[in-house]
Amino acid sequence: MRILAINPGSTSTKIAVFEEKERIFSQNIKHAAELLSKYPKITDQYHFRKETIRQELKKNEIALETINCVVGRGGLIKPISSGIYRVNEKMKEDLRKGLLGEHASNLGGLIASDVAASIPNVNAYIADPVVVDEMQEVARISGHPKFQRLSIFHALNQKAIARTHAKKMKKKYEEMNLIVAHLGGGISVGAHRLGRVVDVNNALDGEGPFSPERTGSLPVGALVKLCFSGDFSIAEVKKMIKGEGGLVAYLGTNDAYEIEMQVRKGDEKAKFIQDAMSYQIAKEIGALGAVLKGKIDAILLTGGLAKNPLVVQYIEDMVSHLAPVYVYPGEDEMKALALNGLMVLKEEIEAKEYE
Repeated sequence: MRILAINPGSTSTKIAVFEEKERIFSQNIKHAAELLSKYPKITDQYHFRKETIRQELKKNEIALETINCVVGRGGLIKPISSGIYRVNEKMKEDLRKGLLGEHASNLGGLIASDVAASIPNVNAYIADPVVVDEMQEVARISGHPKFQRLSIFHALNQKAIARTHAKKMKKKYEEMNLIVAHLGGGISVGAHRLGRVVDVNNALDGEGPFSPERTGSLPVGALVKLCFSGDFSIAEVKKMIKGEGGLVAYLGTNDAYEIEMQVRKGDEKAKFIQDAMSYQIAKEIGALGAVLKGKIDAILLTGGLAKNPLVVQYIEDMVSHLAPVYVYPGEDEMKALALNGLMVLKEEIEAKEYE
């Protein structure tokens, strides 16, 4: 059984083909910024990215008729429960209009559907999109009825790593209480209680720890003053919060590896800011320890920043008294997408319908 996985990012499109669980082909197709800038909206890039994928598969002699299932990265559709969903017309409509905002991941289901439509008897799916919502009701309350806390996080990788760890422990994911911290360009920390993420920070839109390019939570009063100062437009403030915040705002780069090297060379400012980020991550983990009432089987650190032993050590020093800490560096969203597709093909799980 062959599964094609498609993962559109802001400046690249990752594709991979798996035979069962074995990756037989993968490619990270880079897109020049000046080329993408020609498109007013992200969804306007749809045809360009789709044709790029088709050309790449043809160049590498991957015949579409050999594909049994296509799984795309899930986008900003309406909040849904965890699982794999068949791409239907309602989902495509919501992806096109960007129901909860514009993001490159909105292209995943659209492209997957188009590719699958050209192959007889093949379906398109998305799995565990960023809008997976399993939050307990009390966690939705923000402090004012005009604002509600939202569940937007790295659901695909968090769920995949949680299941991987449970299998390693010879347990079921649904039997464990875990805190999973995805440490990447955005940082999300989730409380997984018996298979459900009952609380998590909105990693996309300014909540939780700061990250390589996002501010995370900011002092509300100071933010309000800045917004009404007349010095910044709405677009500039949004860019400040997501894209030009966090490490890049303090240190001029969002390259976490470059910053790690600066720290190792003795750069005191780089060390201080990196430590501050690690401090905020650990503090978020501690808060979710309260959500799980101290009953924590493990704390899992994953994502690109988990490759940095300095960050990992700082976090461990602060939270290891709560539960054992396990590190799963990097991420493999392509494999996670493919495994979801494989489970559907083998009828181990049933695909859900988006409504």
